[in-house]
Amino acid sequence: MAIAYAGVNPDILTWARERAQLSISALASKLKVPEEKIDAWERGEKQPTFKQAQTFAARTHVPFGYLYLRQPPKETLPLPDLRTVDGRTPKGVSPELIEMTQIVLRRQEWFADYLRDQGIERNPNVGRFTADADLMEVVDDMRRALNVPAHPERGNWEEYYRGLIRKIEDAGVLVMRQGFIHHHSRPLSVQEFRGFAISDALAPVIFINQADTLVARLFTLIHELAHVWIGKSGVSGASPETHRREEAFCNAVAAEFLAPREEFLAHWQDSDNWKDNLPELEARFRVSTWVIARRALTLGKISPQAYRDYVDELQQQHRNRERSEGGPTYFRQKGQLSERFSRALVSEALSGRVLLRDAGNLLNMKPSRITDYAKELGV
Repeated sequence: MAIAYAGVNPDILTWARERAQLSISALASKLKVPEEKIDAWERGEKQPTFKQAQTFAARTHVPFGYLYLRQPPKETLPLPDLRTVDGRTPKGVSPELIEMTQIVLRRQEWFADYLRDQGIERNPNVGRFTADADLMEVVDDMRRALNVPAHPERGNWEEYYRGLIRKIEDAGVLVMRQGFIHHHSRPLSVQEFRGFAISDALAPVIFINQADTLVARLFTLIHELAHVWIGKSGVSGASPETHRREEAFCNAVAAEFLAPREEFLAHWQDSDNWKDNLPELEARFRVSTWVIARRALTLGKISPQAYRDYVDELQQQHRNRERSEGGPTYFRQKGQLSERFSRALVSEALSGRVLLRDAGNLLNMKPSRITDYAKELGV
């Protein structure tokens, strides 16, 4: 029986592999073929079989039909790119980031339609200000909308973080968190982005890259909330060194919201070891030591190098913690979806107004699990 070869474009094979950020050796291992075979395919000296080509497409996360294109498709982010790395906008965008924004946009579009059916016309918090507004006016307005005092009671900052998420959702802004695409073998890159905001007038959404350190997510949450308040959608790196006006403004809003300047400076103690300030300020402001370090940097209390060294230390601790805890569990990941979105979608699915199949696609779970998820949500 003659072997059927796929007849794919070898240049597209190279593009697909590089797009997936895989070396020839790494892809050969995934496909269980010799490296020489991959190299021969990409040089056009040999062709993969149809089965091999289908597996190649699956492992590089591209549609099978792409392998027959004459040239690579132009892929762009569906949201404005506000990221800055070393003072420059990154040239490339990973398939994971593109797919994650597409997934969240589909969820957001569904929820917007759901709200329209409920007779809701818009969220009054979206676009209330611009990046030219007075910083303190924006911060005060956000605190009033969330019913958050300028000086939160002492307590655990992780509880403060979860409480803020609940208040933000109560204010009509969905908060979604995820650290990978569909499966933990395709993690999102913290070096690429920390979060993004969809400042839709009816159904705004905040997304937080859950692959980031736990201590950094609180700042990202308020940074993206500031994007909603000024009505500017976009993907953020939240770099302290950003040159973009909107990003710098949202950084400043988040910093003032979480650690007010005057109070911070009043309690900062200059000493030989700046880290001596961390325990007291962490407890006072109910924020992580990462936020304290970042605030100290922006107020000129520590050097950029001291800040980078401390962030590297925290990131290593985070990686060690992730390895010790193992992979994410099913329902732990499902809990990272917006509870408001999940309740609405699950209720519609159980009532028959949304197909279980369609709800499962939006929730990234098997339709048969939706009933169990409904019990967890209390629906």
